[in-house]
Amino acid sequence: MSGLGSARPAGATATSAPVADARLLELAAAGDVDAFDTLLRPRLPKLFRMAVAITRSEANARDALQEASVHAWRELPRLRDRDRFDAWLAQILVNACRTLLRRDRRLSVREIDVETMATDKAAGSHGTRNHVDALSETDLIQRAFERLDPTVRSLLVLHYVEERPLAEIGRILGSPVGTIKWRLSNARRALNKALEVERR
Repeated sequence: MSGLGSARPAGATATSAPVADARLLELAAAGDVDAFDTLLRPRLPKLFRMAVAITRSEANARDALQEASVHAWRELPRLRDRDRFDAWLAQILVNACRTLLRRDRRLSVREIDVETMATDKAAGSHGTRNHVDALSETDLIQRAFERLDPTVRSLLVLHYVEERPLAEIGRILGSPVGTIKWRLSNARRALNKALEVERR
């Protein structure tokens, strides 16, 4: 499966036509590695961004995506409802991220945009102050987010970062919409509480 270990953001993704996907799914489920690679490749950038949002680390996101890709390849023959492929794939990735976060509690290293900082510096001290304030707030939110349980992180990312509908989140996480609404409300409260702790 070429390209699975080097998933990096690569701009906009193209989604295959449903008919083409159905044929590729049939071939991949029968053991055609090239068909699976063709099916997965256009989805990798979006999946990678979702993994980064959950894990807060590009290295961890790559590991989770690699693990999810291998798992999907192995389990695809057992996927009965092929129309749910994307939700099924997202569910596998979310589970891989949650497993990785529980297993590896190392602090992630946040990358700083040096070019942006240089631009602000050239703009004068006021611009620099604004940039520092923005970085401080971003850092605060990131630290609060890292306090959350991986399951809570996943739910917040799916709803607020991925902007997925509640019904789709329910399919991904295997819960009714009513349960997702309740868990999302609890997740928002957990994040607010974590922010309060970080602001002290």
